[in-house]
Amino acid sequence: MNNDADHDNLSYEQQHGSGLQEMLGYRLVEWQDDRAVVELHVAPRHCNRAGILHGGVLATLLDTASGYACCYCPVPGNVRRCLTLSLTTQFMGQAVDGDIVKVEAQRQGGGRKIIFTTATAYNNKGDIIASATGTFRYHRGSEDKAGVPRD
Repeated sequence: MNNDADHDNLSYEQQHGSGLQEMLGYRLVEWQDDRAVVELHVAPRHCNRAGILHGGVLATLLDTASGYACCYCPVPGNVRRCLTLSLTTQFMGQAVDGDIVKVEAQRQGGGRKIIFTTATAYNNKGDIIASATGTFRYHRGSEDKAGVPRD
């Protein structure tokens, strides 16, 4: 593992997230080959009418962390991208306003273009509140671990 690449890639992603990331407010907090961790500080805007974290927000976090687990790039200045083909989710618990939800995702395997992942979401107490399995496909050029230039 290249510490310069780790810092460069994580730092870049934290500063140049997507519009959805900005709107929801989640953060990529750990990122390395085949693994990613995303966190969200749950606010009222993330909750459903019952006052618990909305399942759609939770599914988004599971999907996002899984995609990052597939797309780590060890080359500073380069990027890898993928898209979701399938995401199967199971909801088992809940989080509420004020909780910090942590989602850990791992790449489980796959081939040159198709990748498989698992992800688990935890609430403040460390309880598992959801899990997911995903199938992703690399964008052209992202099959290579060296990725492609960001710009």
